[in-house]
Amino acid sequence: MNGETIYDTVVVGGGPAGATAASSLAKSGRSVLLLDRGGRVKPCGGAIPPRLIQDFAIPDELLAARVTSARMFAPSDRIADMPIENGFVGMVDRQEFDDWLRRRAGADGAVLRTGLFEGLSRDADGIVTLECREKGSDGAPFTLRARSVIGADGARSGVARAAGVKGADRMRYVFAYHEIVRSPTHGSFDPARCEVHYKAKVSPDFYGWVFPHGPTTSVGLGSANKGFALRRATTELREATGLAGAETIRREGAPIPLKPLRRWDDGESVLLAGDAAGVVAPASGEGIYYAMLGGQLAGEAVERFLATGQTSALRDARRRFMKSHGQVFAVLGIMQRYWYISDGRRERFVTICRDQDVQRLTWAAYMTKELVRAKPLVHLRIFCKSMGHLTGILSA
Repeated sequence: MNGETIYDTVVVGGGPAGATAASSLAKSGRSVLLLDRGGRVKPCGGAIPPRLIQDFAIPDELLAARVTSARMFAPSDRIADMPIENGFVGMVDRQEFDDWLRRRAGADGAVLRTGLFEGLSRDADGIVTLECREKGSDGAPFTLRARSVIGADGARSGVARAAGVKGADRMRYVFAYHEIVRSPTHGSFDPARCEVHYKAKVSPDFYGWVFPHGPTTSVGLGSANKGFALRRATTELREATGLAGAETIRREGAPIPLKPLRRWDDGESVLLAGDAAGVVAPASGEGIYYAMLGGQLAGEAVERFLATGQTSALRDARRRFMKSHGQVFAVLGIMQRYWYISDGRRERFVTICRDQDVQRLTWAAYMTKELVRAKPLVHLRIFCKSMGHLTGILSA
């Protein structure tokens, strides 16, 4: 660990993206070190769709809860209940989930190391030297050497900045904050239902959530408004949802990117994945599935780079991701910019979500991670209803 070993890849960041990338490369026979800072849990609702559970072989014991419905709250407190027909959304606690993913990467052959990334340089032979240090104010410095690097270290990625990835220093994001509380065992709390609150007092440009994780529950919100008091709004959300008296287990905050970067690599040997690449779905804020898919694609792209020496192979990760999900991200981005701008529009948005056709298409797309091509008449009905609400012909 003194810098003499040259790894095929060092992955910086042990969240879902980094752990998945490390597993992918280790299983292909590459020497991989996964560097994680340790003790850091990202604020997250913890929802994972059936597509993720299947594609990434997530065992049942990691599912803290199975959600079978969502309840959306408009500014007027009118609700839209969205039951899931013949299915469920898995809920995970990120502390346990991320730790399990890292341990799986280790079992697949990756070397696990705790430490903080501080910078990188590249020698004449193309070998990257990563400057790191142990955790703590007096942590000892150490170096790692690698033929390639995957930066999966969050929305304000130190790897991206150190490598000079184009556009990384201008990434736009919302700041998310949540509190993990002890789940109530009485009252109106439903352990199989997620709540989403669309109100300016909860968030002026995003939403608030109450997501059950079995014995615990995530209560939080996000906003890009730097002057918005996230903690105070979360306290008010807890009071409004009957969770003010619930035991608080931990509090967490972090930036969440708003859109994928236009470039994920530095043109030499560094590639980004997960939040570092900006792969969080607009409007919904969903990130775990997209992070793990991005990590897998990053691992596969780096494998091709290592096998061929062609830096163009690194661009495959973004190209393949956007080919599959770019259209969905574009649609969700338009939705967020339009519907989240005022309480009047939020009111109409929740009203539209009460429509059964909208619900079926929404859940089908979420569960499969594909745009659903329903019968033309269904799309026509949804279009007409949406236009009615937009123009005010239909009341909220």
